[in-house]
Amino acid sequence: MKAWRDWLLPMDHGTVGRARSAVPLRHDRPDPDDIAKIDGFYTKAGFEPWFRVPDDPSWQAVHQALDDRGFLRSKPTHVMTAPLAGLLSVPAVASCDLSAEPDEDWMATYVGPGFDAEDGAHRARLMTRAKGCLYASVRMVGETQAVGMASLSEGWLGIHGMRTVPKARGRGLASGILRAMALKALERRMHKAFLQVEASNQGAIALYTRFGFRPAWTYAYWR
Repeated sequence: MKAWRDWLLPMDHGTVGRARSAVPLRHDRPDPDDIAKIDGFYTKAGFEPWFRVPDDPSWQAVHQALDDRGFLRSKPTHVMTAPLAGLLSVPAVASCDLSAEPDEDWMATYVGPGFDAEDGAHRARLMTRAKGCLYASVRMVGETQAVGMASLSEGWLGIHGMRTVPKARGRGLASGILRAMALKALERRMHKAFLQVEASNQGAIALYTRFGFRPAWTYAYWR
């Protein structure tokens, strides 16, 4: 991981876009001349260049610079935020356990049937590298059926890795995870939460909207 000017330049050979795409550290001064330089950094290091930039009209010159170099826009993604009080407003239908480490059942659920095992393994590797996180599990009928991860830092609860096994979807298990995470964050005097969700995932967006999440900004990947 390196920084250059107003950009963070993560370089990872895995499948996770956020771990391998250049991302601006601020949104108020886009510079299209940065694109060629960053493209060169990644290429010289042996990485396919990816960018993750705001999907906003003020970044049109950067979008054009990317387009001119043959990059294609994909996967628009919302960064959504909410006050923690909203995460407590919807009753949870299942209890949730929080642990400082992911156990075997957590990992097996995360990469299990219904999910891309290779992509899940890369995502799990990145999540478990983070420090001070909590791993959420909802167990029903003796098996783990929903999981997630919470980061707790800088006054924010970050919600990551939310997955429910296909046979248990639609039962509100994610509500239990969100509520448990919010309660733990409130214990630590935090008051706001964020998450990231692809704009095409309307089911997840509907769930998060019920908990008070609203889009703060949207980015897209350029490859």
